[in-house]
Amino acid sequence: MSVGVLFGGPTPEHDISILTGLLALHELERSGSDAIGIYWTKTGAFYSVPRGVEAEAFLDGLPKGSSELSLRLGDRGGFFASARMGKDRAVDLEAVVLATHGGPGEDGSLQAALDLAGICYTGPTVAGAALGMDKWSFGVVVGSVGIPTLPRVLLDASTTTLPFDGPYILKPRFGGSSIGIDVVADVTTARARLSSNPHLVLGCVVEPYRSDLADIQIAVRTYPALTLSAIERPLRRTDRSEILDYRDKYVGGEGMVSAPRELPAVMPEAQADAVRHYTAQIAEVASVRGVARVDFLSGDDELYVNEINTIPGSLAKHLFVDPPLAFGELLRDLIAEAVQRPAHRYSAAGADGQVLRKATSIASKLA
Repeated sequence: MSVGVLFGGPTPEHDISILTGLLALHELERSGSDAIGIYWTKTGAFYSVPRGVEAEAFLDGLPKGSSELSLRLGDRGGFFASARMGKDRAVDLEAVVLATHGGPGEDGSLQAALDLAGICYTGPTVAGAALGMDKWSFGVVVGSVGIPTLPRVLLDASTTTLPFDGPYILKPRFGGSSIGIDVVADVTTARARLSSNPHLVLGCVVEPYRSDLADIQIAVRTYPALTLSAIERPLRRTDRSEILDYRDKYVGGEGMVSAPRELPAVMPEAQADAVRHYTAQIAEVASVRGVARVDFLSGDDELYVNEINTIPGSLAKHLFVDPPLAFGELLRDLIAEAVQRPAHRYSAAGADGQVLRKATSIASKLA
């Protein structure tokens, strides 16, 4: 059986998803695995791509030599490719490595479709993905168990005051970690951004902007046992940058692998212990599965959980340096978890017809 690597999708993070997917695909190919690259286009179609394909092949859309796939749900669901005589053949997949960032690839939509198709996949479950993508709900959940976060509220057109002083940082409620982020000085400007920033259409989370706090990141994986990576301090490419933005993280050729960083981060040991403690807690309360990255904000005597990335850039492979973990081993463990611990299997157990037998005529209830 083959292993699929699925990347792309109708999301602003389409391009970085391609980079993550190709990193995983090439590593599996290099190790001799029978791997199939599954490209999810910006319009939602699926294609298998040629072996050894590089990022440049996607600049004009679909790489040459790609073949269209269809995704079917149900007992005999899965990915299907066209065959001779107009017939389709099932693509025999052991599991699919998800390298999908943002949008429907990381908010639970794709995960739900794969569950219904009976396909094993890596990364978050539907529930874990949905929670991780919702900045408001994630903050509420981690705050409910005593994990410190900055205050955050929802902003809409009727908001006239906020319970904390400006400046403010605006974040898409259902977005990735850096796209659509904006820093404003006052509530009036914040409200204006609701109509001018397309990433805030589905919701906007507001927090106090703290320029004195620095970004801290750590990865966690859940198989074969809960394991934490080294702690990283990402660095901004320019001192003029207000936030760690998309360019800081991803523009460099290999996704998060090429971003500037301090790894391991130089920080007080007590604060590092707190980062590890809170991350282990989050792994439990946020139903982490596969590999995830948890982002913190830190100061001299302050530490706040910022957000979680349930399918992190480059699958956070660069963070596992102490002890070192080879990318191939990380991928093998993700695949083993996908097969041995499926995210979900639906069942109709209990639907035995008793309710239907006892029901009277539905037509008579409508009359």
